[in-house]
Amino acid sequence: MIKIGEKAPLDISVSDQNGSHVYLRDFLGSYVVLYAYPMDETPGCVKEACSIRDVYGEFKALGVAVVGVSPDSEESHKKFAEHHELQFPLWADTTHELLKAFGVWSFSGVARTTFLIDKEGTVAYIWEKVKPEGHGEEVLNFVANTIKK
Repeated sequence: MIKIGEKAPLDISVSDQNGSHVYLRDFLGSYVVLYAYPMDETPGCVKEACSIRDVYGEFKALGVAVVGVSPDSEESHKKFAEHHELQFPLWADTTHELLKAFGVWSFSGVARTTFLIDKEGTVAYIWEKVKPEGHGEEVLNFVANTIKK
């Protein structure tokens, strides 16, 4: 797995739920919370996404971008985002290239993990073995305290 202090994989292209090609480098100059999750519409993934959704306005007020990434398709992400009123982008990594670069993809799927990436594109913090309920608040509290420093 990628480690704190290492550069995030900025130049791997994936698609968002609207079919646009996106890169992490597009977020240079801003903090990014990138959360990797196993699958749309599964109970844990719904809890995690909604937990983040519920505090998304506070992330936005801090100038922090939020992105979810899983191996699901653009179409699946679009339905998931609409069904749960998610205001942040969901990235479709159907080839697992980005997930592998972060070290969260294996034969058994995605290890639920969240990364805080700083303005320079460096991994600043990692949450491993994430518990979905309340994860949004947990990350928000950490990020708010980190940015204030």
